[in-house]
Amino acid sequence: MSTAKELVREVLETQPEDVSYEEIIRELAFDRMVERGLDDVRANRVIDSEEMSEQIKQWCN
Repeated sequence: MSTAKELVREVLETQPEDVSYEEIIRELAFDRMVERGLDDVRANRVIDSEEMSEQIKQWCN
């Protein structure tokens, strides 16, 4: 299991030398969102697209 510092280092190493601060933050946020999604899948905290569509319809009413 990687530490948070190691994960940040991995993301930074994939970026070009002239990367902006905003781009780094965006990449870190994206990486975190993907990891959270994968954690949800592993923990079976998912719903199918039909159920999601129904929830969205309820939010819009």
